[in-house]
Amino acid sequence: MTISAHTQDKLSQNTLAEISQQNGSKAQLNWTIEDSEKLYQVQGWGEPYFSINAAGHVTVSPKGDRGGSLDLFELVGALKQRNLGLPLLIRFSDILADRVERLNACFAKAIARYRYPNTYQGVFPIKCNQHRQLVEDLVQFGQPFQFGLEAGSKPELIIALATLNTPNSLLICNGYKDREYIETALLATRIGHQPIIVLEQIEEVLLVIEAARKLGIKPVLGIRAKLSTQGTGRWGESTGDRAIFGLAIPEILTCIDQLREAEMLESLQLLHFHMGSQISAISVIKDAIREASQIYVELRSLGAKMQYLDVGGGLGVDYDGSKTNFHASVNYSMQNYANDIVAAVKEACETRQIPAPVLISESGRAIASHQSVLIFDVLSTSDVASQTPIPQAEEHSIIRNLWETYKTIKVDNYQEAYHDAIQFNQEAKSLFNLGYLSITERARSEQLYWACCQKILEITRTQDYVPDDLEDLEKIMASIYYVNLSVFQSAPDSWAINQLFPIMPIHRLDEEPTCRGTLADLTCDSDGKINQFIDLRDVKSVLELHPLRELEDTETRGRGDAEMGRWGDGGGIPKQPTTNNQQPITNNKQPYYLGLFLAGAYQEIMGNLHNLFGDTNAVHIRLTPRGYEIEQVVKGDTVTEVLGYVQYDAEDLLESVRRRTEQALQEHQITIEESQLLLQNYERSLSSYTYPS
Repeated sequence: MTISAHTQDKLSQNTLAEISQQNGSKAQLNWTIEDSEKLYQVQGWGEPYFSINAAGHVTVSPKGDRGGSLDLFELVGALKQRNLGLPLLIRFSDILADRVERLNACFAKAIARYRYPNTYQGVFPIKCNQHRQLVEDLVQFGQPFQFGLEAGSKPELIIALATLNTPNSLLICNGYKDREYIETALLATRIGHQPIIVLEQIEEVLLVIEAARKLGIKPVLGIRAKLSTQGTGRWGESTGDRAIFGLAIPEILTCIDQLREAEMLESLQLLHFHMGSQISAISVIKDAIREASQIYVELRSLGAKMQYLDVGGGLGVDYDGSKTNFHASVNYSMQNYANDIVAAVKEACETRQIPAPVLISESGRAIASHQSVLIFDVLSTSDVASQTPIPQAEEHSIIRNLWETYKTIKVDNYQEAYHDAIQFNQEAKSLFNLGYLSITERARSEQLYWACCQKILEITRTQDYVPDDLEDLEKIMASIYYVNLSVFQSAPDSWAINQLFPIMPIHRLDEEPTCRGTLADLTCDSDGKINQFIDLRDVKSVLELHPLRELEDTETRGRGDAEMGRWGDGGGIPKQPTTNNQQPITNNKQPYYLGLFLAGAYQEIMGNLHNLFGDTNAVHIRLTPRGYEIEQVVKGDTVTEVLGYVQYDAEDLLESVRRRTEQALQEHQITIEESQLLLQNYERSLSSYTYPS
């Protein structure tokens, strides 16, 4: 016997009313977009590019506070009509242009404020995002500022030589350098580039000297210093005495001696250092700049013709909007960053009465992160069982004990009731394992246990303080939202280093999100999940989400066979839970779209092919007076393409399956109609997107 839906609803209403009355609070009746902005911290991490409109949709202002916005939900709908399936990476070229302009404006303002007697000339580190369309856009947007590129490898140097066409821009050559790398960089001066070869290992000095003499080209050199200043966060070990990059002070002096002996000391013109990626505390930046400035003036005093100071990367992004020194945030602004660099370098140079250098930064994350948004849909959910069976008088005592616990849960005893429910549930499992409880009785006991947990959870949500032993209840009771993406492909840092990214629905934000969930991707991997989310005070283990809505009859009738197959019979639905407390929902549902924001740096290039889910579809959007235009469409990988990456030939595979179907036909194991359907589906799959359509 199970409780009816009507009785269940009534019990829930009575429980909530009782909780509200005992707690002296009222449930919020009218949810507003301001509530959603606060919940998802949109203003903290999204300004000035992302906000929520009156319709409850996320809007994008690609030019920041200079006007013009797009409804992201409507944009996704329009792109889907163009047969661009999800997951879909949307790159906003105007945001990229705005980030370049803002960085240069901040340094220009700092230079004017402190009357700095030289200029700023930034470069973009290609390793941050090597995609051709993005690098070409950056070169174009950086031309008014003589913005250059930084190459950290031979392939990136190849990209830079062919792409960078800005007069007087710099090409910083970092990374490991063999003879070919060095010769290529030197010869780049013959075609109008201004390469600066940064020495990172002692062995590179003699290679450069030999190549320069052989080619008869006077090089411009830099030295990467290994600072003693210790960084913070995940990349804190990028600096310090045992950092893997750069030269220690004794090694720098050795380089000076070798260059002086080769009569090439005047070629040394740049000092470079790197504080580490995503520096969250401004104090670390100040300490590093102070130390680097002293090294710079000392190199000048040793006879090097120093002209440039490259402060490297490290300018952070406020992923969680808290504006703190938490690793997913920063406690400073871009303007603070520029001010502290300019002020410290000027002071050091004035003290020693030497000319101030051209300032260079390699800010990749701060430039590229905001420009792309990954949109993906929810395929299905698995929710904790919600039915509450009422036991009969003759049922096992363990079931009746759980029912009694459920009925008596109140605000003043919910913690004790939680431990009672756990004890009874464990006893039920033990009795089942010993053969004293039937599988039906075990199922009813588990349903009652989860009903107790749900009732207790509703109480904890009304409390200002949650006891330690109940802190994980929200996570335990959370739904699993199966989403159409691969974490390993589209957000690898989320999997590898627990990087936090803002994730939220892009519509229905005028409704209260009444569900709590974690995200599971399409891969057959227990790590293919996202269960850490941004929060103002800490990190949340669940994300506030909306329940999936049923499709209307007219919507269902209008769908194609493929769409109905996906939603109706579970086709393309990912792995389903195996525990009894989770009940998969695979009925027809209205689309529910989520967005992953600020992932434009590193994620695209570091993604991998776990389960052979390939690159996603990508589209470049630019704002126009009439709305927007689609600049470029980059189609995601097909099954044939990803199979090629692992050395499979699609034609050979198809022929192999054809031969097997012919053999099965001869042995009367398959009909001709079935064989043709198999081959048609196989061939169609080879040319399809690797994600469900």
